[in-house]
Amino acid sequence: MFQSFESAGDPSVGKPRVALLRQWLSDNGLDGFIVPRADEHQGEYVAPRSERLKWLTGFSGSAGVAIVLAGSAFVFVDGRYTLQVRDQVDLDVFAIESLVDNPPAAWIRENLPKSARLGFDPWLHTVGDVKALTASAEKVGATLVPLSRNPVDAIWQDQPEPPLAPAHIHPEAYAGELAKDKLKRLASAIAADGATHAVLTDPSSLAWTFNIRGGDVPHTPLALGFAVLAADGRHAVFLDKRKLGRTEEAYLTQLAAIRAPGDLENFVADLAASGARIALDPALAAERLRALVEDNGGTVVSAPDPARLPRATKNSAEVAGTRAAHRRDGAAVAKLLCWLDRQAPGSVDEIAVVTRLEESRRITGEETQMPLRDVSFATISGSGPHGAIMHYRVSHATNRVLGEGELFLLDSGAQYEDGTTDITRTVPVGTPTEEMRERYTLVLKGLIAVSAARFPAGTRGADIDPLARSALWKRGLDYAHGTGHGVGSYLAVHEGPQRIAKTGVEKLLAGMILSNEPGYYKPGQYGIRLENLILVTRPDGLAGGDIAMHGFETLTLAPFDQRMLRTDLLTREELDWLNAYHARVLAEIGPMLDGETLAWLEKAAKPIV
Repeated sequence: MFQSFESAGDPSVGKPRVALLRQWLSDNGLDGFIVPRADEHQGEYVAPRSERLKWLTGFSGSAGVAIVLAGSAFVFVDGRYTLQVRDQVDLDVFAIESLVDNPPAAWIRENLPKSARLGFDPWLHTVGDVKALTASAEKVGATLVPLSRNPVDAIWQDQPEPPLAPAHIHPEAYAGELAKDKLKRLASAIAADGATHAVLTDPSSLAWTFNIRGGDVPHTPLALGFAVLAADGRHAVFLDKRKLGRTEEAYLTQLAAIRAPGDLENFVADLAASGARIALDPALAAERLRALVEDNGGTVVSAPDPARLPRATKNSAEVAGTRAAHRRDGAAVAKLLCWLDRQAPGSVDEIAVVTRLEESRRITGEETQMPLRDVSFATISGSGPHGAIMHYRVSHATNRVLGEGELFLLDSGAQYEDGTTDITRTVPVGTPTEEMRERYTLVLKGLIAVSAARFPAGTRGADIDPLARSALWKRGLDYAHGTGHGVGSYLAVHEGPQRIAKTGVEKLLAGMILSNEPGYYKPGQYGIRLENLILVTRPDGLAGGDIAMHGFETLTLAPFDQRMLRTDLLTREELDWLNAYHARVLAEIGPMLDGETLAWLEKAAKPIV
């Protein structure tokens, strides 16, 4: 099994551990400390050693921050976790704040006492974050204090060791480009930015650039490490050699010098002392790196991670791989949905569905000689009120059966060597209410609107986002998450910089893969989310048009539940899109199915007249 069902968070840990932290702060002349949910790489998934926020508070979400002061403590979360956080933290210890409406920098301006000394770990905050936090602290006469040792590490007695999963080479057949050619492109980009070097802090960029994969964090095939790329081609990779076999070490040695992770600080300091101009991405690079460069006489060049856009715009091999991955994955999901349709209400629980889906993906992968490497994130298997918790994670403590008259929300994904998948379907258990059917249809209208969009060059994710919400807005409804995130190629299922959201400022470029996942959530009752992955297509002309337009190709292949549809709310164009999509689903994954599952799919994908 790739997914654990242990309890996701324990509120009881907060009181004793916060007391230990406060004692440490008092002993070291500090009035408070910031604990982000982050590691040195600012990744969504972190190794067990870096789960400091969860260890201290009990909160297990993928985004959050705690601020602990002498007499108060706060946990900041976004809209995805407003219900979850209240179940996982001790509300007698922590007050809950909004990470969006009142983020730490804004909170500090209004709440941090004058002359307070607020500590932070400069490896766990980006350059941009620290700039905002420092400005807020100075405005109220407080001081932000960088620490050489994280106090949570000091009090965490059984903190796990750093991960040492084996790294492996990602084949050119799936990568589509040799690492040496990628490095030439990136070296030119670094020089064009006016830099002599660039530090890759994102392990996804390290993995993509050098065509390597690993297993240091859950659900994303990353080998944690850094790289310092040079405009003159003399690159260095900072990776524990214990992760490398002979073949992998020989391969990397041809591309860069391999150095221990502990050498990075001295290496950057020495470059800076020689007058290097070092590019750091202010949204990704740790504040500690900025300090190392500037304190040693170097110059920081503020520039985006040079691998980020090339990684986001998939080449032809990566696109072909993800199409193949989605055909296999669609077949696996169809087998699961067929099985689930046969289960009587009250006879199956959330964990059973997760286990069955993972087995379906495993078997389908074996049948097609493309093994399931991992799930791409912990499956969201939410029945009834659990579906209203946007990022619900089932555990043995929370597991519940799928009951009559409820909705069941299943958000899952897989990692295959040729592609990464992410799909959400919501299905009725027994007979849905008319309200459920209406709101399901409104959500589907949003998904179709995005899927069918045509847009000119320069369009941003923020420009597309209202299309997904328009039908909901007309009924006074909305959802508190973005509509779409970027997706990697056998890499992170949540990949930047592209996204479809109110804050999505990145231009959508051909080759980018995104999710398309509008939703609706009624707290305490049910949740609805529908999700396909989509590929930004290359621009082409429209008859009678003046300019070439981009569009989206839908990658995900699985039917929507027609029992949930209010067809009177769908336009003829929307019905035509849905019929064409279902015909394609049947044509592409039907040959991979047989017997009862094929008969189920033929019924599920039947045209709506």
